[in-house]
Amino acid sequence: MGTKGREIVGMDLGRLLDMLNRAYADEWLAYYQYWLGAKLAKGPMKDAVMAELTQHAADELRHADMLALRIIQLGGTPVLTPAEWLTVSGCGYDAPADPHVARLLEQNISGEQCAIVTYQQLIQATQTADPVTYNLAVQILSDEVGHEEDLQALKEDMELLIARQGR
Repeated sequence: MGTKGREIVGMDLGRLLDMLNRAYADEWLAYYQYWLGAKLAKGPMKDAVMAELTQHAADELRHADMLALRIIQLGGTPVLTPAEWLTVSGCGYDAPADPHVARLLEQNISGEQCAIVTYQQLIQATQTADPVTYNLAVQILSDEVGHEEDLQALKEDMELLIARQGR
């Protein structure tokens, strides 16, 4: 990023880069959690859940790319190693050890809820201080809210299917 682009940031640049790197690490971990969950899924509505997780994985990877570019624009360096993702992450990683679709949906709903909070905080911090990062965070937040809704709808559909089968 050019000098003027950094000058217009009206907040502590180190704090902003920390927030962006935390979100960046979260996105990589979310990508892997979705991607692997899609490969391992078992249970009712498996195909629909796998398709949704695969799409969400692609979105999370796109978010990581957007964040990396912004970090670099601001003169920072994205977190360099996967090992560091876990230490920097605000949302963590919930390994899909239980591949049942109900458990995978619960894990990923929880992850999306954490991401929503992360981007809400980033929006609040940058709303008047950095319009470029603010707009980026708004775009990603919109996706994360949609992901939560998609996953909750799948979970409800699965619960209805199971309840009907039990009759």
